[in-house]
Amino acid sequence: MNLHVIDIAIILAFLATSVIVGYWVSHRAAKSTKNYFLGGNVLPWWVLGVSNASGMFDVAGTMLLVYWMFIYGLKSIWIPWMWPVFNQIFLMVYLSGWLRRSGVTTGAEWIKFRFGDNKGAQLSHIIVVVFALVGVISFFTYGFKGIGKFATEFLPWQLSGDPIQNANLYALILMGLTAFYVVKGGMFSVVITEVLQFALLSIASVAIGIIAMNTIAPDAIKAAIPAGWDNIFFGWQTGLDWSKTVPAANMKILEDGSSLFGLLFLMYLSKGILVSAAGPAPNYDMQRVLSTRNARDACKMSAVVNVVLNVPRYFMVAGLTILALVLYKTQINAMGTAMDFEKILPDALFSQVPTGLLGITVAGLLAAFMSNFAATVNAAPPYIVNDIYRRFINPNASEKTCVRLSIASSLAIVVIGICIGWFITSINNVVGWITSALWGGYAASNLIKWYWWRFNGYGYFWGMMTGILSALILPFLLPAELQAAWQANPALPQLLRDFLTLPTALVCFPVILGISLVGCFAGSLLSKAEDDEVLMNFYKKTRPWGFWGPVLKKVQAADPSFKPNPDFFRDMFNIVVGIVWQTSLVAMPIYFVIREYQRAEIALGIVTVTSVTLYITWFRHLNKAYPDSELAAAKEAVPAE
Repeated sequence: MNLHVIDIAIILAFLATSVIVGYWVSHRAAKSTKNYFLGGNVLPWWVLGVSNASGMFDVAGTMLLVYWMFIYGLKSIWIPWMWPVFNQIFLMVYLSGWLRRSGVTTGAEWIKFRFGDNKGAQLSHIIVVVFALVGVISFFTYGFKGIGKFATEFLPWQLSGDPIQNANLYALILMGLTAFYVVKGGMFSVVITEVLQFALLSIASVAIGIIAMNTIAPDAIKAAIPAGWDNIFFGWQTGLDWSKTVPAANMKILEDGSSLFGLLFLMYLSKGILVSAAGPAPNYDMQRVLSTRNARDACKMSAVVNVVLNVPRYFMVAGLTILALVLYKTQINAMGTAMDFEKILPDALFSQVPTGLLGITVAGLLAAFMSNFAATVNAAPPYIVNDIYRRFINPNASEKTCVRLSIASSLAIVVIGICIGWFITSINNVVGWITSALWGGYAASNLIKWYWWRFNGYGYFWGMMTGILSALILPFLLPAELQAAWQANPALPQLLRDFLTLPTALVCFPVILGISLVGCFAGSLLSKAEDDEVLMNFYKKTRPWGFWGPVLKKVQAADPSFKPNPDFFRDMFNIVVGIVWQTSLVAMPIYFVIREYQRAEIALGIVTVTSVTLYITWFRHLNKAYPDSELAAAKEAVPAE
C-alpha cells in the first residue's frame, strides 16, 4: 500500500508539530520532580481527563476493537470488560477521591501512607515498584506491536525484507520521535500534546463514521453479517455462524476461546469487579489522578474519560468495521486462515478513506499511539526516582539531579520495552496476559488494602509477590495441547470442560487470585497489625468505608466529632448506574453508524436517564463528600517548592 503525497505531507506535518509543541513546553518540567511527574498539580481536571482519554485511545487497542466488532458484532462491546473498562466508573464514583486525598506522587509512596515505614511496608514499597515497572513494560510492548503493524500498512518505505522486522523498525522510529519530547518534558509535554492529538483524532473518527454511513447501505450490512451480529445480547454461546460469509471468522472465535460467550462474560464481570474495586494500577491512569488539584477534581476527571473516550472512538470503530464487512470481505476470504484480523483497521482505512482525510486519520491514529506511548513512558520515572533512588540511595538528592535521573530512567524503559516488543507477535496475546494473569496477581492485595484495617505491609507484600510470580509462571505451565486434552476428557464435569475453553490467561486468573489471597491473609495474620498512629492517620485522611471498626473507635476517642463514611450504598448504586451509562455511551454511536436509529434512540434515552441520575446522586454529592474546608486544608498542607 502506498499513501498519496498529500497524505504523507499531512502525516509528516503532524509529527513535526507534535514534537515541536512537546519540546517547546518541556522547559516547565525542568523546575522540579513535581512538575516533571505531576505537572505541578496545576492542570485543570477536564484537561487531565481529555489527556487520560487520549492515552487510552491507542492504535493497538483500536485495532483490537475493530477486529472484535467485525467478528462478534454488537456483542463485542462486552469484550473490553476484560480490562475492565468500567474501572473508570469505580474511579469516578469514589476511588479517585480516596486516592487523591493522600497527596502522594506515586503508588509506592501511597504504600508508606497506608502501612507506615516498618519492614513490611518497605517490602511492600519495593514490590509495588516491581509491579509498576513490569506493567509499564508490558503496556509498552503492547503498543510497540500495534504501531508496527499499523505503520507497515501505510508508510511507503520498506526498511526490511522481513515483514515482521519491517514493522519493528517502524515502531522503533515512531517511538524514538515521541520519546524526544516525552523524556525531556514529563507531564507538561505529555498532557499538552495529548489534548492536541485527541482533537485531531476525534475529527477523524466522526468523519470516518459519516463516510461509512454515506457509503454502506443498511441492506448491504444485513447481507454481510450472520444472524445475531447486530444484537447486543447473547446466550451461553455466541450464536454467530460465519460459514456462509467469512468462514475464517468461525476459526478465529475458536482460537480466541470465545465460543461460550456467556461464560466468558461472567468471568470478565467477576474479574472486573475485583480489579476495579482494587483501584488503579500504578500506571498513567493513577498518575493522572494524582496530578489533579484535589480529590473532587480527581473524581470529575475520571468522569470525563468515559464521555470523551467512548463516543468518538466508537464512531471510528463502527465505521471501519462496516466498511470492511461490505467492501473488504472478498480480500479477507481470499486470505483464508492466513488472515490477520488485527489488520482489518489499516486495510479498511487504506482502501476506503479518501485522500486528505486518510492522511488526517492516519495522523490521528499515530497521535493515539503517541499519546499512549507518552503516558506509559511518563509513568515509569516516578517509581525509579522517588521510590528507589530517593528512598534507598540518595535521600538528599537535588531536584536537578532527580530530573536528570528521570530522563535517564525514561530512556532505559524505552530501550527495555523495545527489546521485549521486538520478539512478540500478537497484540491479543499481550492483552490477554496483562488483563488476566498480571491483573490476577494485582487484584487481591490492592482490593483488601482499602477495606480491611487488619491488612498490613507483610500481607500486601506476600499477596503481591505470590500473585506476580504466579502470573509469570502459571500461563506457561498450561500449554495449549494440555488444555485441549483436559477439554476433551469426559471424566471432568461439563462446567469445568467449558471453563477450559476460555483463553489460557483467563483460565489461570482464579488460580492466581487464590494463591495471592493465601499470601495476603497468611502474611497479615502471621504478623502484627500496623501501628495505631499509621492506621488512624490513613483512616482519617482517606475516610474509606469497609471493615474499619476498631480504627474508627480509636479515631472517635481522640476526636468525637469524626463521622465515618456513610456512602457505601450510595456508591454501589452509582456504580451500577454508571456502568449502564458507560455501556450506553458505547452502544449509541455504533447503532447510529449502522443506522439502527430506533436502537440508537433507546441508547440515547438510557444515557439521558442515567446522566440525570448521576447528576443528582453523584455529582451534586461531591461537594458534601469533599467539602471546601477539606480541599483548603489539603492545599495548605502541600509544601512550597
